[in-house]
Amino acid sequence: MSLIDLRSDTVTQPTEAMREAMARAPLGDDVYGEDPTVNRLEAYLAERLGFAAALFVPTGTMSNLLGLLAHCERGDEYIVGQQAHTYRYEGGGAAVLGSIQPQPIEMEADGSLDLARVAAYIKEDDFHFARTRLLALENTMQGKVLPLDYLARARSFTRERGLALHLDGARLFNAAVKLGVDAQEIARHFDSVSVCLSKGLGAPIGSVLCGSQALIDKARRWRKMVGGGMRQAGMLAAAGLHALEHQVERLAEDHANAQLLAEQLRGLGFEVEPVQTNMVYVQMGDQAGALKARAAEQGIKLSTAPRTRLVTHLDFHAEHIPRVRELFAGFR
Repeated sequence: MSLIDLRSDTVTQPTEAMREAMARAPLGDDVYGEDPTVNRLEAYLAERLGFAAALFVPTGTMSNLLGLLAHCERGDEYIVGQQAHTYRYEGGGAAVLGSIQPQPIEMEADGSLDLARVAAYIKEDDFHFARTRLLALENTMQGKVLPLDYLARARSFTRERGLALHLDGARLFNAAVKLGVDAQEIARHFDSVSVCLSKGLGAPIGSVLCGSQALIDKARRWRKMVGGGMRQAGMLAAAGLHALEHQVERLAEDHANAQLLAEQLRGLGFEVEPVQTNMVYVQMGDQAGALKARAAEQGIKLSTAPRTRLVTHLDFHAEHIPRVRELFAGFR
C-alpha cells in the first residue's frame, strides 16, 4: 500500500527531472558570489516578479526574517496578522534576533487584514512607542488568496502612511494560478516578497527573498550573520529553477484535487470550508485524535486537530482520494 501524506506540501520528493538538473548544475562558492546557478536563480526570480534583486536562502523562515531585519531597525515594529507565519510560526525571530516588535491584529475570514484596524494600531511618532515601519501580509493565507484589489488598496494605504509592505509569499504561485494571472501582478504591490521553493513547487529546499538592490544588500549581510551563507549551493538552486520553469502550471492539479477531496468529505456529511487552492479544512471536533491513529494504520499521514488541515501536492493524486474518503467514512 502506497503512503499518502496530507500533512503539508513540504513533504514532496524531487522528480527525476529535478534530480537530473541538480546533478548537472554548474557550481561555485556562493558566499563569494561565484555560484552561477544560484546567481541565475536569483536573477530569474527577481526579473519574473519585477524586482531589482533577489537572495537565495535555505528556508522560508530565514527569508521572512531577513526581510523584516532589512526593513526594520531595533525598536521598530511591524504589523501582522495573529495567524500569520511571520508572527506565529517562525520562532519569534524578529523579536529575538532583531529587537523588532510585532504588533499582531485579528485577521478577516478571507485572510486579509482590515486596513482601518491596521490604521488604528499605527503608533504615533512619540518616544514612548515603538516605531511602526512595516505591514506584513501573507498570500496564500491558510489556502485563501488575497484579492488583487485588496493588494492595491494595501499598497496605497502603506504609501500614504510611510510604511513598507512585505509579503510572505510562501505559496505565491498557488495564488497566481488560482487568480489566473502572472505572479508579478501580485508581487508588484510589495516592497519585498519571500517565495518558498519547497512547498507546492516541489523543490527539496530553499526560499528566495526579492526586493530592491539596497534591501537585498542589507539582507545578504544579515544572512551571513544568522549562518545562512552556503557554498556550492547551486545543486539546491537548480532544483528551485527547475520547479519555477516546469512545475508552476501543474499547481492547478493540486487545487483540483483539493476541490474533489472537499466534495467527497462534504458528501459524507462533514463541515468543510470553501476551498480555493490546495488546502482543505474539515471540522473534526473531538474525533481528531482517533482520526490520526486510524489514518496511520491505513498508511495515511495527517496532522489532525479539531479543525483538520489536508494539503494536496505534487505526490498526491486523484486516485488517492477514494482511500482518504474511506478513512473519513469510518467517522460517519
